[in-house]
Amino acid sequence: MCQLFKVSRSGFYSYCTRPLSSQQRANEALDKKIATIFNHHKKRYGAPRITRVLKSHNEQCSHTHVARWMKQMGLVAVAKKKFKVTTDSAHHLPVYSNVRNRDFSTTSINQKWACDITYIRTQEGWLYLAVVIIRAQ
Repeated sequence: MCQLFKVSRSGFYSYCTRPLSSQQRANEALDKKIATIFNHHKKRYGAPRITRVLKSHNEQCSHTHVARWMKQMGLVAVAKKKFKVTTDSAHHLPVYSNVRNRDFSTTSINQKWACDITYIRTQEGWLYLAVVIIRAQ
């Protein structure tokens, strides 16, 4: 193998047994901190945010340095998807009138119902939450 890379055998074994330099130790410590911050924030922090967190902890680093190490470690932040508005108020479908006019008083059960639906985005897709409130005295 030494002949293949054109290095001496003693030079190869010297390289293998050489202790890490202070810069290499500092880089390994920074790698661990970057990975810890990245995972702590649910893989949503990119290089700029991680740099800000490190600087707030009095750690000397630059945005490009953090970005380079993140790329080498294979850490890619999950970008938040933009919400696309799908409500179209200018449609030609029938619109029901407000027959309740904010009057929620009732005299018996099952007289007035109120309902609503909301959509919640999750990592697996959409979650639909439907609520029905039956007004009674």
